[in-house]
Amino acid sequence: MNKIIGAFLILFTTSSCFAQELSKADFLEDLVYLKTTLPQRHINLFSKISEKDFNAKVAEIELKADSLNYDTFTAELFKLIVAIGDEHTSISPNYAKILPIKFEQFAEGIYVTGIDAKAVNLMLGKLTAINGISMEEISKRFRTVILHENPSYFSVSLLNYLNNPNFLRGLKIINSTDEATYTLTDTTGKEKNITLKTVLKSENNNMTFNESYFSMLATKSNDFYWYDYNEQKKVLYFNYAKCREMEKKPISKFNEELFALIESKKPTKIILDLRNNSGGNSAILDPFIQKIKKSYLNNKKHFFVLIGKKTFSSALMNAVELKRNLSVTLVGEPTSGNINHYGEVRGFTLPKTKLTIGYSTKYWETWRGKKGALTPDININYSVINFKNAEDEALNFIAKTYK
Repeated sequence: MNKIIGAFLILFTTSSCFAQELSKADFLEDLVYLKTTLPQRHINLFSKISEKDFNAKVAEIELKADSLNYDTFTAELFKLIVAIGDEHTSISPNYAKILPIKFEQFAEGIYVTGIDAKAVNLMLGKLTAINGISMEEISKRFRTVILHENPSYFSVSLLNYLNNPNFLRGLKIINSTDEATYTLTDTTGKEKNITLKTVLKSENNNMTFNESYFSMLATKSNDFYWYDYNEQKKVLYFNYAKCREMEKKPISKFNEELFALIESKKPTKIILDLRNNSGGNSAILDPFIQKIKKSYLNNKKHFFVLIGKKTFSSALMNAVELKRNLSVTLVGEPTSGNINHYGEVRGFTLPKTKLTIGYSTKYWETWRGKKGALTPDININYSVINFKNAEDEALNFIAKTYK
C-alpha cells in the first residue's frame, strides 16, 4: 500500500516570483542539475521515454535559454514532464498570484463557480475564450504541458491552471501576469468579456462562490472525514476527502462512532464518497475497509463508492482495493489517477529557479494487467443545471435506483 502522500498534480507555494532576476546562466545551471539528478533519483525515469530522447529534450530547452523567462522556462519543464509520462513526477513553481475566478467542468462545458464579488452576475457563465484565444486552442496548448492520456487527469489540471496568470503567460495565452480577460456566455446566452486583475493567493478567499457549494451534502464539511445519517431514508453517507488523519478525531475514534451507528441504526445503504480525495496515506482507510468487509453492508446493492475526476493516488488505491476485494458498486466518473502507477513521491529543488521537482520512488501495481483510470460501474454525467439547483446526480441516482 502507498503509505506516503503522493503529490497531486502541482503543489503551489506562496513565494514571490523572481522571473526578473534570472539569467540564461541560471536556466542552464538548473537544466544541468535536473538532467543529472532526476534520472538518479527516480525509480524508473526511462519507462516511457528513452534516455536519448530525454537528453535531447533537455538540449532543446537549452537552445531556447536566451529567450526564456521564469514562466516560459517553467512551461518548457512541464513539456518535459509530459514526455516522461509519470503522473506523480511534477514541478512545483513559485507562483504567488492568482486570478479571482474558479471553474468546474460539467457535461455542457467549463463554467464559473467562483468569481470576484464585483462580477458575481457572471456566476455560472460558460468559458469560451481567454484574451481572445478560443478554448479549443487553449486546450491544445495545455496538452503540450499536461499529461492527457487520462482525460480526467487533464481536466483537473486544466481547471487548476485556468486562473493562474504565470501559467497562462508561460503558454503565451496572456501577455502580463497582472490581468486576463475571460469571455463568458452568461445564463441568458449573451457573450460578455470580463477583465480580472490578479490578487495574491492569500487574498483569493475573498471570491464569491456559487451557493450550491454550501447547500450540497458533499461539500457540507471541510473535515478530512465525516459522516451524515439520513434517518428517514436509512442511508449512511461517509465523506472521505483526504487520506490523512485528523488530530482532533483520530480515525480509530471516527470508526468507533461510525460502526456504533451502523450497529444501532442498521442503515440499508452506505455511500463512501472519494470524489474529492486526491490522496495521502492509503493505510488510513484500512480499519474501515477491514470492518465493513465483515458487515452486512458488504453488498453491491447496499455499498456504494463514489469516484470522480479528482480521485487520485492513495484514494484511488483505496477504491481499487474496495472494488477488488469487497462487493461494491462504483458510481461517478473515471479517476484522474491510473490504477497502476509510479508514486511514493520525494522531491528536490533546482538551485536557481527554486522549482521543486517531485519524482516517484516506487511503482504500484495495484491490479495486474489493468491500464488507465479506474472506471465506475455506473457513469454519471454531471450537469451545470443540476449543480445550479444543488442536486447531486450520483446521490440522486443511488436513491432512485436502489430502494
